[in-house]
Amino acid sequence: MPRFALTLEWDGAPYMGFQRQPHGPTVQQALEAAVLAVTGEVVAIHAAGRTDTGVHARGMRAHFDLSRPFDAFRLSEAINAKLRPQPIAVLGCVEVADDWHARFSCVGRAYEYRIINRRAPLTLEAGRAWRITRPIDADAMHHAAQALVGTHDFTTFRSAHCQSASPVKKLDRLDVRRVGDHVLITAAARSFLQHQVRSMVGCLALVGQGHWRYSDLIAARDAKDRCKLGLNAPPDGLYFINAFYPGEHDHGPEQATGINA
Repeated sequence: MPRFALTLEWDGAPYMGFQRQPHGPTVQQALEAAVLAVTGEVVAIHAAGRTDTGVHARGMRAHFDLSRPFDAFRLSEAINAKLRPQPIAVLGCVEVADDWHARFSCVGRAYEYRIINRRAPLTLEAGRAWRITRPIDADAMHHAAQALVGTHDFTTFRSAHCQSASPVKKLDRLDVRRVGDHVLITAAARSFLQHQVRSMVGCLALVGQGHWRYSDLIAARDAKDRCKLGLNAPPDGLYFINAFYPGEHDHGPEQATGINA
């Protein structure tokens, strides 16, 4: 039974996240319907992460099994044809070993959050970034972000509906940099809690605007209380950009931004 690994890109605005839901359209539902139309087989598609409503992806990995051989390139082309005009694209498709699992073989995940810091309304990036009109200090945000790197109890930064067994996570990287009027936040870890990235970004934005000090972020972290969260950033600016697997080349989040420093 051949197993195929996909690299996926999508605009999250029309979807209730990746995972199939009973009350609205999802990326998983659209992909599984496309595979059925191409192959005649009902498949279950497993992804490296379960993105929330409105969250985008530029490098999500997923896999599914078929009962008979298919040429991987022709399969990807046919799935893309069936997906149109939905804003989902298969960027790559390869056959993998039957013990490779998009979720359980993954040893790291990276997200990027995009803030556009300007007064003018968004046009080309409307729905794909968070516009903050007041000036923000990206250097202050980066300095504060380092207080969240490492192993911490992230209860303050997790959704009340998060199903993770433990709020303790190790955050490998949380970088903030400005490129023109874009402020880009990159987060990397083995795994994340539900809403963790958006919650961290929201609090960092308060620091950047001068509403919070560095010490306020520390206090929120140490409170281990969701009620102490300052702000949960909207989903518009969040992108899943990379999933890492043993033996695979790390392309790095900077290459995925499309913005030159």
